[in-house]
Amino acid sequence: GTDAGGSIRVPSSYCGTVGLKPTYGLVSMRGSGDAGWWSMNHVGPICRSVADTALLLSAIAGYDPADSTSVRAPRSDYITALHLKISGLRIGIPRAPFYDKLDTTIELAINRALRVVGGLTAGLREVSLEPIPSTTAPNIILAENYAFHEPYFLTKPDLYHPSIRRNLEQGSKVSTAAYIRSRRELDAVRRAIAKTFANIDVLITPTTTVPPPTIEEAVRQGVEFELIRNRNTSPFNVYGLPTISIPCGFTSDGLPIGMQISGPPFGEAKVLAIAHAYEQATDWHTKRPGEIGHK
Repeated sequence: GTDAGGSIRVPSSYCGTVGLKPTYGLVSMRGSGDAGWWSMNHVGPICRSVADTALLLSAIAGYDPADSTSVRAPRSDYITALHLKISGLRIGIPRAPFYDKLDTTIELAINRALRVVGGLTAGLREVSLEPIPSTTAPNIILAENYAFHEPYFLTKPDLYHPSIRRNLEQGSKVSTAAYIRSRRELDAVRRAIAKTFANIDVLITPTTTVPPPTIEEAVRQGVEFELIRNRNTSPFNVYGLPTISIPCGFTSDGLPIGMQISGPPFGEAKVLAIAHAYEQATDWHTKRPGEIGHK
């Protein structure tokens, strides 16, 4: 899948699967077919298990000289990483805003999952993340999306859905200066976030703050729901960090809940190791929606 704001991790959380957004540039985007969003987009696997995720990442990771976003990085053995010792790893919990206003059943599931992870590792500690200027991501996303669609949008705007048309119209108004400033802010944030991992090894948050909606609810809420749904996922597109969503429970209606684990740049090995250890210590990955009932 491709993930510019959560499109690997949110579906994984809502469907009870494992979804990994790798470090920005680790997997080539060439041929992904995604329209724009070049500065935020990532390509990664959606799988049944963490082991399958490691296998697929091993196949698709690597430098691609034909992709301008691709990064030449040391290759890790992601399969071996599944069995790394994690008892000495330190877990960072960024409370605000990732744990604010959680759905009650998601909060219960995450707290239960954190107790399991805390017992498997060197423990949990609260941390604060590098702040992201409020206009950085919107300016970049809107401008890059418009740049891709401009040839079509200028000639056939009526073929676009009204909500997409509004976004493209907004993108056309982002000035060159605003885009350049936002790109410089993005580079600064991505450099600074690495300092967060001086005293911790990974970060853990809920993947989403709300359960999956019905199609009717999603249509009715439109863009507003998209912003709520992606609140916990989109910051990690800005940071460019490797981030995985794994199953950690079900809502009272039997709908899947995901836990998000993020590591330092090119820290996929630690992310996979902790995700695999949690998966093996629990049985959520073996259960399917409809099997759980009301718990």
